[in-house]
Amino acid sequence: MADRLLLLFDIDGTLLHRATAEHAAALHEAMHAVYGLDTSSTTVPAAGRTDLEIARETLLALGVSAARIEEGFDDLRAAAIEAYARLVPDDLSATVLPGVRELLEALAARDDVLLSLVTGNLEAIARLKLQAAGLGRFFPSGQGGFGSDSVDRTDLPPIARRRAGTRERAHPRERTLVIGDTPLDIACARADGLQVLAVATGPHPAADIAGADAVVADADGLRVELERRLG
Repeated sequence: MADRLLLLFDIDGTLLHRATAEHAAALHEAMHAVYGLDTSSTTVPAAGRTDLEIARETLLALGVSAARIEEGFDDLRAAAIEAYARLVPDDLSATVLPGVRELLEALAARDDVLLSLVTGNLEAIARLKLQAAGLGRFFPSGQGGFGSDSVDRTDLPPIARRRAGTRERAHPRERTLVIGDTPLDIACARADGLQVLAVATGPHPAADIAGADAVVADADGLRVELERRLG
């Protein structure tokens, strides 16, 4: 297992495009339910952030104390998941970025690759979203790092490596690669000493994600870069 290349994919902007409307609505509904505030007109930068970080920054902007926000996080997680389970469309296949399905099919057929996730989505929301998009089968349960694991995205790659490793040791850094579309994807990889591939299919142009080890235009570019690394 340790000699396989662990690929930690982001979801929104990397695998899917414009699949966030119901997700955002679920977060706003949950914040209203838990904190009693209408947050729908308050927006904070969301790309690359965890769900709980987005909620925290939104609530802070509305004057909620950090202590009160923290106290409500467990209820917020549960409320957001319940809301998204109700709001998620039955079919999100149209949001799958061009070439992504074919890329995942090719990678899943290899015995030297382990597909996993590092995403700011709460895990249950990530799983529901990928299932609706028809990509859930590529990412096994019990693997990955999610916004439900930590508010801080930089905590997520080590969590994903532990889950992909053995009881004795996490999956090795030198056999792990983060794949994302934002500067925060790059930052979370660097915080764990990992290499990172950036794809310019999200909200950031290539110049914004130039700090990655390689920047590609789309899933076809990812395929070429990964084939070069895998041999």
